[in-house]
Amino acid sequence: MPQVVDFQTVSIAGLESSPVATALAGLRAHEARYFKNKYDHVFTVEPAGEAKETIAWVHRILEKERGLVIQARPLEATAFEVEKIRMAYVFYESGLSINVMYAIDDPKKRAVGFKLSVGMDVPAELAARFKFATQKSKLAGIVRGSYFVIKGEY
Repeated sequence: MPQVVDFQTVSIAGLESSPVATALAGLRAHEARYFKNKYDHVFTVEPAGEAKETIAWVHRILEKERGLVIQARPLEATAFEVEKIRMAYVFYESGLSINVMYAIDDPKKRAVGFKLSVGMDVPAELAARFKFATQKSKLAGIVRGSYFVIKGEY
């Protein structure tokens, strides 16, 4: 059952097993606030066991585009469409968040983004391949992020 992410009262519900649960909850709330403000979209997530199709789609893109296999366990995921852009998010136990932005009409507007919660190390599978920039967030503290452009069709 999908759970609405409340960005005004941040909760670790669904993320309790993460060693950085509070920071990951802030990161998840940060994304919820962005989509509410920009698209008036209510950001919901569901447990990984109920979001297998979304997680498989994200993992397939990572594997085919960059040969990446994420070692952390997915906790939650979501998939939705706003303004002809298919979005997917996977939140991992390690504190990692991966999102896919896949414009339906424009192959030049397709990318995978990585965000790291405060307190987590850069995952080994990403460390040698990506540089992470930082940004400040009221909800997530300092967020480190990186991305790559998707070249294939998914």
